[in-house]
Amino acid sequence: MSTVTESVDVNVPIRTAYNQWTQFEDFPKFMDGVESIVQIGDRRTHWVTKVAGQTREFDAEITEQHPDERVAWKSVGGDTKHAGVVTFHRLSDAETRVTVQLDWEPEGVVEKVGSAVGVDSHQVKADAKRFKEFIESRGTATGAWRGDVERPGV
Repeated sequence: MSTVTESVDVNVPIRTAYNQWTQFEDFPKFMDGVESIVQIGDRRTHWVTKVAGQTREFDAEITEQHPDERVAWKSVGGDTKHAGVVTFHRLSDAETRVTVQLDWEPEGVVEKVGSAVGVDSHQVKADAKRFKEFIESRGTATGAWRGDVERPGV
């Protein structure tokens, strides 16, 4: 299992950063390799990714979500195994730290070698930077979902 953690400080209020992160269908605008995401329901999305010429499709389930605090998910079905959490930390009225943590299982030689040499870390860092540029250039979120999803077993 590979783990990547990356933080970026964005010059928008916490509500704006969080609201944008809940707009999963906009992820292809700032995440390299994400071809499309379709919101299936409040807790489920369908992803199509293409990395190093390899196309993958899978569903992801929101496992925990609390407005202005965190969004956690895990893959379900498909051939991709990963989980992650994004947390939002208020630095000031106009600045937020967004921290992304991804755990994933590299498959095949190309992904295992890429993970070993840090390609996944570089990708997450670049995506975080593009999220910063995206939200700061807009100054406002493209939408919002403010629902609360409790962690299973709570």
